[in-house]
Order: sequence, then structure tokens, then C-alpha cells
Amino acid sequence: MKSRAADMHIDHPIPGHPDKERRKARNILLICSSVCALIVLDTNIVAVSLPSVARSLHADFSDIEWIVSAYMLAFASLLLPAGSLADRFGRKRVMLLGLGLFSVASLGCGLAWSVEVLQLSRALKGVGAAMLLTSALAVIGHVFHTEKDRTHAWAVWGACMGVSMTVAPLLGGVITQLLGWRWIFLLNLPVCLCLGTLVYREVSESGDAASDADSARLDPWGSLLLSGGLSFLIWGLISANASGWTSHATVLRVAGGLLLLALFIPVELMQKRPMIDLRLFRRAPFVGAVLAMFGYAAAAQVMMTFLPLYLQNAFSYSAVTAGVAMLPFALAMMIFPRVGVALAQRMSLHGLMAFGMALVCVGNVLVAVAAYQGIYWTVLAGMIVTGSGAGLLNGNTQKAIMHCVPRERTGMASGISTTTRFSAIVLAIACLGCVLTVRTGSYLKEALLGANLPQPARINDVVERIVAGDSAAALPALHNSAQALQLAQTGFAHAFSLLMLAAAAIAAVSGILLFRLMSSGNKTASIDAVTV
Repeated sequence: MKSRAADMHIDHPIPGHPDKERRKARNILLICSSVCALIVLDTNIVAVSLPSVARSLHADFSDIEWIVSAYMLAFASLLLPAGSLADRFGRKRVMLLGLGLFSVASLGCGLAWSVEVLQLSRALKGVGAAMLLTSALAVIGHVFHTEKDRTHAWAVWGACMGVSMTVAPLLGGVITQLLGWRWIFLLNLPVCLCLGTLVYREVSESGDAASDADSARLDPWGSLLLSGGLSFLIWGLISANASGWTSHATVLRVAGGLLLLALFIPVELMQKRPMIDLRLFRRAPFVGAVLAMFGYAAAAQVMMTFLPLYLQNAFSYSAVTAGVAMLPFALAMMIFPRVGVALAQRMSLHGLMAFGMALVCVGNVLVAVAAYQGIYWTVLAGMIVTGSGAGLLNGNTQKAIMHCVPRERTGMASGISTTTRFSAIVLAIACLGCVLTVRTGSYLKEALLGANLPQPARINDVVERIVAGDSAAALPALHNSAQALQLAQTGFAHAFSLLMLAAAAIAAVSGILLFRLMSSGNKTASIDAVTV
């Protein structure tokens, strides 16, 4: 039987036309990087608008968490299946389908009349985003073959991610304040139309060149177990804020998630062509690269969600002002991928990533100190340091993981990479969000008692409103006491300081582990020599 993959056009050099080949490769790189930048832009632009969404739809902090996490949960759960689909049915087809779903979901978000509708639309958008990101990254990995070309390609990709992160906070603030938060989603429609046209015209089809029998194996059981396990685990962690960490619901959800993830391992080992080749995890460099991605996302990238909330709560900034205040963080992320290219000539890859993780750790500590003292200029310094480390890590973590698999399985590699990234963000939002709400509530109770002020009847609801940025809704429950409201906001600032220290600890542990694992692996074999 003739392989479906054999019918696809696989990108290859055009004999006698080196200029045409380079121009085509450059166009594909820019288009695929723009598709990835749309995902990053949409993820980060929403953070600045969350207080406005909370006020408009009467949402508390748990609702806000689900607006962010519904998107990332669907995204993280479906990344690996989407990577397999891209390898099997063609990356261009999957990218175009992803743009269609992303457009429909954006329309649903823009027209949402309740927080539940917004959350469901965000989940559908996560499905489209998973198809987009895995297929785009796989196309980049497929088109660029040599070490020099891939280094350049990932540097360009990282710079595009930095640009999208740079403009996201300010753009989100401007749109929210001038047009309303709904237009953050509605403006995706013309962007998706333009990108779809470019993908259709410029990107050639590519897929897994394996035999038809092998490539047809999409590993449905592995997909269900991984998706279900992540879903239950993250569901349990997020709902623990409301249900309690020791409640039966939380225990059952977390236990169910861990059980499904445990079953995923033997199921994958029995597959002839698994969604994840678990033999990769025998390699210390690969494990180190995955831990680097996890630490980067959980300690640095997650700050794109928490920092806008802090700036608007602690300093009473408007959405636009908060977006401007986030620029130093985003600018550092945009500039330092290029700095990383220069440093890579003098440092090993694992040394460079460990250095980036150390910067993230130091920057988070600076922000923690500043949050406790309420000084923006120290927050500014911390954001610049954290953003610098994140810029060094962004492209290099992706590069390290992609180097560990053969070229024809780049869909799997991109799926592992992005699943790790967004799973880490969702887990960090759930766990660090719990730190934020629990510590804010504890401080408020103690402060009200010390000031001889009455305790609100439902203090957890007050805390949820304060953390979500809807102080006006919390004021009546505080008996309209300005002093009580000030105490609640101070408690939020102190809780945010503790959150940043926890993020710094994640960065420190991740940096130490990735350095040890990747350096020990390099003593015996090059990471580029790994084959599957």
C-alpha cells in the first residue's frame, strides 16, 4: 500500500535555486513564528484584562483562574495528540484546522454573556491552540536541518515570542480601557484570516515519512490517559482553593489524575509507535531539558498572569498603566534571546540555561522583597532580571528538547516541549494561586482582629474578590470600612511576596537539576547523537 506520507510534499532543497530556497525557508519561518506568537500574545494579553472581566461578569478569583486554566488545560492535555495528528495527517492541514477552531472560539469569547460561556470558549480555543503550536514548531524543526540553521531559526522564533510578550501587556491594557475586554478576543478574527491565507499559500505539506502502518498509529489510549490524568490532576489542584485540600472531592480528583498518569507509562511501553517514546527519559540530557522547560514556565512565564494582578491591586494602576509597567519584563524577554546566541559561543547549552534559571531566581527574590515593601522601583529591577533570565531560557529550552529526537518525529518533540511548558503554567497558577488566597485570608483575619474590626460573614468570598482585583465588590462585605479594605490589600501584597519566593525556589531547584543532569549526560555522549 502506498503511504499517505509519501503523497505529501516534504520540504527539501530546490536544486539550482538557492536564493529561492532561502527565501521560501525564511517566509515559512516568519509565518510559523507568527502563528506561535499569536498563541503567546493571546495567552498574555488576557492577564491585564482579568480585573475588568471580574467586574463585568461578577467573577471571583476561582472563576478568573478557570478563565486562564481552561485554555491552558485543554492546550496542555491535547498537545501530544495534536503533535501525533500533525505527523500523521500533515502539519499544514492541522495548522489550518487549528486556525479555524481558534477563530470560532475567539468569537465565542468575545460574545460571552457569562463567565461559564467564557470558560468553555477558552477551552475550545485551547484545542485550536494545541493544533497550531505543535504543527508550527514541527514545520520549523522539519525545514531547518543543520545546527547553524536551527540555531538561527530558534533565535528568530524566540525573538518573535519576545515581541509578542512585549506588546501583549500594553496592547491588552489599551484595548481593555478604550474598547472593552471583549475586543481582545474579537480582534483575533482578522489576524487568523491573514495567517490562514499565508499558511495556505506559502507552507508546503509535510508529515511523518514512516510507513503507513506505523504512522497510522495515533495511540488513542495513550492520548486519553495522558489527557484525562492531566485534567483530573489540575482540576483537583484548582478546585482545592474552594473545596479544601483535604476534602474528599480534592483527594479523589488528584488521586484519579495520578492513577491515570501512572497507567499511561505501561500503555506507552506496549505501543509499537507510542505518542511519547519513554526511552528518551533514560537520557539525562533529555530529562534535564524537560526540567528546564518546566522550571522556566513555572517560575518565569507564569508571572505574565500574576504580575498584572499585583500591579493593579497593589498600586491601583489602570489596565493601560499596568501594561506599561510590565514593559521592562517583556522587553528583557525580547532582547535576551539574542544575547543568548552570543553567550552560546562561550558557554555550553546547559551552562547557559542554568545561568538563565539563576537570573529568574534572583529576579523573583527582588520582586518578593519589593512586594513586601510596596516599592515599584524594586519591582521594576526584579522584573528586568527575571525577564532577562526568561529570555535566555525561552528558545534554548525548546532547542534542547527538539535536539533529542530525530527529524521525522519533530511533532512528538514539540508536543513534549509544549505540554511540559503549559502543564507547568497551569500547575503553577493552581498552586501559587492557592498560596495567594490562603495567605491573603490569613493576614486579613489576623489584621482585622488586631484592629478590633468586625470579621466579614464570608471572608473567603471577600478574599476571592480582592485577589481578583474587584475591591468594590468586597467593600460591602467589609462593612464599607476603608481601613478593612486597606488591610485586605496589604494582605494581598504580603501574600504575593510569599508567592514570588516560592517561584524563586522552583527556579533554584530546576537550575541545579538541569545543570547536573545535562552536564553528566554530555560526559558520555552528545545530546545530538540521541536516536529513537
